[in-house]
Amino acid sequence: MARLALLSVSNKTGLVEFARSLQQEFNFEFISSGGTAKVLQDAGLTVTKVADYTGSPEILGGRVKTLHPRIHGGILARRDNSQDIKDLQDNQIRAIDLVVVNLYPFTETIAKEGVTLPEAIEQIDIGGPAMLRASAKNFAYLTVLCDPTQYGEYLEQLRNNGEASLEFRQRAALKGFLHTSEYDQAISSYLSKQIPENQDPQQFSLAGKQVQSLRYGENPHQNAAWYYTGTTPSGWAAATKLQGKELSYNNLVDLEAARRIITEFSDTPAAAVLKHTNPCGVALGNTLVEAYHKAFNADAISAFGGIVALNQPIDAATATELTKTFLECVVAPGCEEDAKQIIAAKSKLRVLILPDLQSGAKQTIKVIAGGFLMQAADDVLTDSNKLQVVTEKKPNQKEIEELLFAWKVCKHVKSNAIVISCDRTTLGVGAGQMNRVGAVKIALEQAGESAKGGFMASDGFFPFDDSVRTAAAAGISGIIQPGGSLRDQDSIKAANELGLTMVFTGNRHFLH
Repeated sequence: MARLALLSVSNKTGLVEFARSLQQEFNFEFISSGGTAKVLQDAGLTVTKVADYTGSPEILGGRVKTLHPRIHGGILARRDNSQDIKDLQDNQIRAIDLVVVNLYPFTETIAKEGVTLPEAIEQIDIGGPAMLRASAKNFAYLTVLCDPTQYGEYLEQLRNNGEASLEFRQRAALKGFLHTSEYDQAISSYLSKQIPENQDPQQFSLAGKQVQSLRYGENPHQNAAWYYTGTTPSGWAAATKLQGKELSYNNLVDLEAARRIITEFSDTPAAAVLKHTNPCGVALGNTLVEAYHKAFNADAISAFGGIVALNQPIDAATATELTKTFLECVVAPGCEEDAKQIIAAKSKLRVLILPDLQSGAKQTIKVIAGGFLMQAADDVLTDSNKLQVVTEKKPNQKEIEELLFAWKVCKHVKSNAIVISCDRTTLGVGAGQMNRVGAVKIALEQAGESAKGGFMASDGFFPFDDSVRTAAAAGISGIIQPGGSLRDQDSIKAANELGLTMVFTGNRHFLH
């Protein structure tokens, strides 16, 4: 008896050619639904419509087509089970050898501007996932294909072996389950955004589609891959790479850290230079090239081989400066044509264009043994009108702006974090220290004589007054910190004694 294939696909890429090979080379017979049947018939292929095979017409405007015992019995029957075989015979059901199914274009539909909830709901496939799951469950006896890229390999299996191997069928089944999983994730994600007040905090799903495999992870012995979440590529997956080598795992981690810093500054030209996710130089300027020059020279040694983020399109002057040293990556919201030609001289430099630097993740996730942690992104903004000046000496408006600049940078430095700045430029950064005193000393040592008249930001409060006294001895004029220590008065008293201004923000920015 001829082998039987069920074909019911939304994505009809390569379908006719595949079906023709199945019918002409391997004598397959087809049952198909609706639009798939029409495409095959129009191509001159012999097809039995599902409604004719089941004896039940399509109803509810096509919502019910394949949900029938003659379909699912043929898919789920175990060919070495005598009772299953008897049930097929008693009900005149043929065993199905191949199921080719992919699903309604739900993700494509919701990606369209202005799509309504009813329009999206109508693109939720019911029969397709049921057939995919049933076929994947019964891979020991049949093959399920959900992606046109599988057609060629399946035909090669038949040509070489006469049938698909068990190993191929199992791989195809896994792909089928992944396909339905991604589909369900897209639906649940979409619906959760429509009714956010009904989200269940006890349930959090994470799914992604691979952008590409990466050469390795943090180290050469670690495998790595890059995925995007959501229904369509966004964020870095939607960025344009103008030139340069392939992106690495560490490049992407550093680029995201750079993006987060540069989003703090939107109105004034800004540049940030990072190394290992920590900023080694951040600055604002009257022009983009001035901002980059200041940021680079804040720590030129560390900037070598660094990651650069700019908040304005790269112009020719900035491009010229970017080519003067070795950098790993540059990201900006755009790049002028003459700047592209200048940067091209550094052909290995990775240059990425991400027009929307502001849009980032709403949550951050860290994997732990047996699970993961999820938290809301640290995107709180500090209102200058709500700052609490706690010292006798009051900062003027220019000093407030400088303190806020240091505070914004400090937010993106690994804890314990200290940032020294002046003229809207970082002078010293103390990152990731086990104690705050050590972070202060590192930042001040890096700033050197430039610390005199500068300002200091701390991501956490000072439990003792020693850091305040150390800062004052180096010439620091003002300090911004969260406040909230039981011994805040000790730090305030020291600041008053030493003639410093001190401002409390009321919120901390630990970054672990």
